[in-house]
Parts: sequence; C-alpha cells; structure tokens
Amino acid sequence: MQKQKVVVSIGDINGVGPQIALESHPKLSEICSPFYVCDHALLEEASRLLGLKNPILKSHCLSLNMPFNITPGTIDSLSGAYSFTSFKKALELGDKILTLPIHKKAWQLARVPYAGHTEYLREVFGDGIMMLGCKEMFVALFSDHIPLKEVSSLITLEGLKDFLLRFYKDYLEGRDIKEVCVLGFNPHAGDDGVLGNEDFAIKDAITFMNETLGRKQFVGPYPPDAAFIPNNRARFSHFISMYHDAGLIPLKALYFDESINVTLGLPIKRASVDHGVAFDIAYKPNNNLSTKSYINAAKFLVE
Repeated sequence: MQKQKVVVSIGDINGVGPQIALESHPKLSEICSPFYVCDHALLEEASRLLGLKNPILKSHCLSLNMPFNITPGTIDSLSGAYSFTSFKKALELGDKILTLPIHKKAWQLARVPYAGHTEYLREVFGDGIMMLGCKEMFVALFSDHIPLKEVSSLITLEGLKDFLLRFYKDYLEGRDIKEVCVLGFNPHAGDDGVLGNEDFAIKDAITFMNETLGRKQFVGPYPPDAAFIPNNRARFSHFISMYHDAGLIPLKALYFDESINVTLGLPIKRASVDHGVAFDIAYKPNNNLSTKSYINAAKFLVE
C-alpha cells in the first residue's frame, strides 16, 4: 500500500526543528511519505553543525530560493521569514501538514502579521479550533493566543454555543467519546455568581448542546483546579478549557513529550509538535531531544 504524503514545514531553523527532522526521518518514513519544505543545503548545514548524517534526499525537499543562516538559539528576522515561507508553501503542496516549531517573535521581526500557525490557518481557511494532547488526554481551547485580560469578554452564550457545536461536528461526531469535561472560567466555576458571572453562560451553552444532541455529551462547568484529578482523568479523555494556560499547564505537566498540537475544522489536516523551539538546547551535543511528539503528530495525520 502506498504511504500517504505528509508535507513538513521546517520551523525556526535556529531551534530544534532541523534536528527533529533529521533524526526522525527513518521512523517518519515508516509512517508516511514525508516531503520537506526547506532547502536541502539547509539540512546539510544543520547536519554538519549537529554532527549527524543527513538521511533526507534532495528530491524530498523543496528549495525556497531565499537566504538562510543557521545561528543556533538566536531570534532573528531571517529565520522568522524562512519558517513562515516554509509553512505558507507547505499549505500549497498537500492536505496533511506536519509543522515544526516556530518562534513568534522571529515572525514579528520578519513583519509576519500573524502570532503563529493557528492564526495564519484561520486567515486562510476560516475559524479553526486548537486542540492539544495525546491518546491519554486531549484539551481543546475556547480561546488560545490572546491576552488573558481579553478572555472574559469572549465568554458569551452565543460564542460558546457556536464553539461547542463546531467542536462536536469537527471532531466528536462519529467518535466513541462519551463525555467531554468543560472547564469553568472563574475560581470554583464562579460559586454561583459569587466569583463572577461568566460560568453561567458556560452552563447554559452546555445545557443547550446536550438538549440539541439528546444526550449528556458535555459536562460542566467544572472547576479548573479540580478538573484534572486522577478520578476525572479516568472518566474523561477530552477537556475544553476557556483559556490557554488553564488547560495546558496540567497537560504539559503530565504528557509533555507525547502531546501534539492539532487544528480542527479545516479542509486540511494539520498537526504539530506540542513544544517550542528549545533554543536552550538547540544544536548542542547530547541534548537528549525527544521526538515522540513529532512522530505522534504524523500518526494523527495519517490515521
């Protein structure tokens, strides 16, 4: 059987992306047929700096015809422009996109007007849902890369109903996922309005969705500080968090190496590692770099 094509965007070349691509290529090739959106000469240079043999053929790479200069652990506009162009071009080459980590500040220095992969995907394809995790636990985000002070104003009944409906249609429908735990926003999920009113909207949206579906698909709002205790993790495999850190702190504390980042609701499949550029260890010897997240992301794309 012919393996499915997966297009790989290289990420920030001053970070660990090139090392992950090089070290993982043999295993990745067992899962899919990878195609790399970066210059073969860049991988040759990365291999030299890392003391590795380059296993990726030139025919499996796309030259971007733009300057690059690997300066390990450095935030600069050159790497930002290169990583954005790699990602943008990858979207033109296939429907299964595997992204290596970028640096948001490098994009900004390169005058890229997007905070990250997800924001650009929304510009191209419309609204998508960010979900991170692994087979043990996934966390979908109602809001993601925005300042915390702006989250409260987004928590409206109509906005939540729309999100839950999209999450159901884009991901839950057809899957054997009996219940999803929806986190509250305020401490203790508001304590019946004593600590804030946002959780009333969350509760009403959950009620609306369950009545629409004719079953108890969504549970909550559940106090975030107790949502991830062992008993709940045994009951729920999927959680919805109102904002970035409430859901991702416990996820990364428990499953940092295994977790992936996916964008739901797009006409393509996109998955990424669930970690950053790791400038502190990039191109350093014996850095014990884990490639579990990268391989898990590829498996998600071809499942």
